[in-house]
Amino acid sequence: MHIFIALLLVLMLLPISSHSDIHTDKHLPRLTISSNGKFITNVDGNPFFWLGDTAWELPHRLNRAEVRSYLESSVEHGINVIQIVALAELDGLTVANAQGDLPLTGKDPAKPLTTSGNNPAIEAEYDYWDHLDYVIETADSLGIYVALLPSWGEYLWDNRGQPSDPIFNTTNATQYGGWLGARYKDQDNIIWVLGGDRIPDSEQKLTIIRNMADGLNSAGSTQLKTYHPWGGKSSSEYFHEDEWLDFNSFQSGHTMQNNPNYNLTNKDYAKKNPKPTIDIESRYEQLPINFNPENGFFDGYDARQAAYWSVFAGAFGHTYGHNSLWQMYEADKTATIHASIYWDDALDATGKLSLQWLRKLIEARPILARVPDQTLITDALTGEDRVTGTRGEDYAFIYSSTGKAFTVNMGKISGNTVKTYWYNPRKGTSVRIGEYKNSGKRTFTPPSNGRGNDWVLVMDDSSKGYARLQIDPLPNIGLSSVHRH
Repeated sequence: MHIFIALLLVLMLLPISSHSDIHTDKHLPRLTISSNGKFITNVDGNPFFWLGDTAWELPHRLNRAEVRSYLESSVEHGINVIQIVALAELDGLTVANAQGDLPLTGKDPAKPLTTSGNNPAIEAEYDYWDHLDYVIETADSLGIYVALLPSWGEYLWDNRGQPSDPIFNTTNATQYGGWLGARYKDQDNIIWVLGGDRIPDSEQKLTIIRNMADGLNSAGSTQLKTYHPWGGKSSSEYFHEDEWLDFNSFQSGHTMQNNPNYNLTNKDYAKKNPKPTIDIESRYEQLPINFNPENGFFDGYDARQAAYWSVFAGAFGHTYGHNSLWQMYEADKTATIHASIYWDDALDATGKLSLQWLRKLIEARPILARVPDQTLITDALTGEDRVTGTRGEDYAFIYSSTGKAFTVNMGKISGNTVKTYWYNPRKGTSVRIGEYKNSGKRTFTPPSNGRGNDWVLVMDDSSKGYARLQIDPLPNIGLSSVHRH
C-alpha cells in the first residue's frame, strides 16, 4: 500500500505535456531531391510519391479535435501531404482561429503574437502558433508531411487589382522568414511553399520572396522549398535558377474541364538543370468551372484526370483539392465560391477516394526510373480522350481518359514477352488481359468507355515477376479486345 501511494505521488509530480494526446517523437524522415533531379526521396534515398490534399484553412478554422479527425481521415485515404497556410486566406489577420487567437500583433509580420507556455487547457497560454505546432506535430505523428505557406498571397502584394491587404516589404519578409525558420528548423515533416496564388511580376516582389527564403535558411530551416503561383503559371518562370528553390510547383487552375495540365508538366520537365515538378493546385472537386455555377461543377473524374495526366507526363506527385475542404466550410461560415456541403461531409468525396489508387499504382513499380513517354502510343488522341504514357525500364502505364482504344508500340520496355492487365483508377482493382510478345504494334480496347470510364493499361516485363495489383471482384468487367498488327 505504501509503495502504491509513493508511485502515485511520483506520477502526480511528473510534468504534463501540453500535447499529451499525440506522439512527440517525430518519425518522418526529412525529404530531399533525387540524384537525377526529377523526384523527391527521403534522406535515406527511398522515393517519395506526393499525394497531397488542399487544406488551406485548416489551422485557422479547425479546433484540435477537428484537426485530428481530418488528419486521421487523410491517412485512411492515402494522403501523405497536406497544404496549409500560416497567415490564412480568409480574413486570417483579423478573424481569430478556432481557438480564439490571432497570428500577429497589429498585422505586423515582424511581431508574431505569442504567449508563454503552450498548454491547450489554459487559454492564456495556448496561442495561434501553438495551435499551428499542434497541426504540424499531429500530422508528423500520423505520417503526414505539411506543405506550409508562410502567408497567403494577398498579404504579400496586389496583382492586377485583386483584393489585397499587403503587410510585407523586403525587410520584414526576411524577419518573418527568420522567425518561422527558427521555430520550425527541426521539424522534418515541413515543406516550405512560398507565395500563395500570386505572381512576382516586379523586382520588389521577387525580392520579397527571395528574402523570405533567405530568412528561413539563415535560421536553419533548410527543409525543401518551392513557390505557389496563380493559375496557368509555374515557379520555374520566376525562380528556377534560384538555389533556394528545390522543386517547381505549378497551378493548372480551375478554368475549364480537360485542361491540358500535362503541357505545364512537360515544360518544367524539359528544363535544363532539372528540378522535380508538381501540379500543386488543379481543378477542385465541386468547384464551379471557371468559378461560374452556370458552367457546372468539376467532379471526381475531373480531379482524377488532372492527376493522371500530370503524373504520367513526369510530375513526381499530385495535389487534390475539394471546394469545401480547402476552406473548411461549415454551418457557421460563409460559403466561398459556392461551396455547398460541409467539410466533414467532403472527406469521402469520390475524387479524393479514388486518388489513393494512383499512389498505389506508382508505388507498385520502381519510381526513380520512371519517365514520361508518349512514343508508347501511336496516336495519343486529343481533348478529353487524351491517352498518356509513362514507363520504367521494365514496365509501362498507359492512361486512357475516356476508355478509347489505342495502339501501343511494343518493345519500349525490356523483356521478350509482357504481361498486361487493366487497372481501374476508380477502384484500384485490376483484370488480366494476357501475355504477349514484346514486339510490333498491338491495339488495346479498355473494358468500358465514355466520360468517367478511365483506365490504365499496365505492361510488365514477364521475367521480372512484378506483383499484380488487386484483382477485380467483377470477373466480366475486363474482357477487352486486343489486336496484333
